[in-house]
Amino acid sequence: MRLLIVEDEPDLAGAIARGLRRDGHAVDVALTATDADIKLRSAGYDLVCLDWTLPDGSGLALCRDLISGELPTLEGDRPRILMLTARDDVQDRVAGLDSGADDYLVKPFAMAELGARIRVLLRRETESDPVLQVGQLRLDHARFVAERDETKLDLTAKEFALLHYFMAHAGIVMSQEHLLEHVWDEMADPLTNVVRVTVSNLRKKLGEPQLITTVPGRGYKLEE
Repeated sequence: MRLLIVEDEPDLAGAIARGLRRDGHAVDVALTATDADIKLRSAGYDLVCLDWTLPDGSGLALCRDLISGELPTLEGDRPRILMLTARDDVQDRVAGLDSGADDYLVKPFAMAELGARIRVLLRRETESDPVLQVGQLRLDHARFVAERDETKLDLTAKEFALLHYFMAHAGIVMSQEHLLEHVWDEMADPLTNVVRVTVSNLRKKLGEPQLITTVPGRGYKLEE
């Protein structure tokens, strides 16, 4: 899944991004409200971690704009929003949630808790169970375990993230551009063949018969 961290403290933003990348997510960072606005209009995000106080605006206002549609996102569907702020008064929590945020976490926080809350919010979009099962495939995102026919698969973090996205959207044809938007971050070069190479490596590790098919001219699909 592709996430956006909106946080004006560069060191903290970098630490959060590194921790979430270790969980297999693609992560971009915005240090200002203006930067966040630009990124949200130009890339497809599944979730936004949003600080309240930003140097050029309010994260609360950004949240409201996302909910109301005044800030249009690339693919139309608004991302999940997790307010991540030092403002810990009850009134602030209520205001954040009433503005449309899906969750509210107060700084300082433990990365393990942030990771768990993000997994819960993303599951609401895809499935009710933390363990995905599609035919012979079974994926436990919390334990970072993927299996086919009860045989554990030795996947890289990016291959695991790609398989998770395929399984969460089983039977749906997805173009290389769509996969690049949701499984890779802004550092990925759209002119490279990174998607094709990663899909090819994942197919090899999944074994035979092939479960990910190529739909000519359209993209890839995980067979249900």
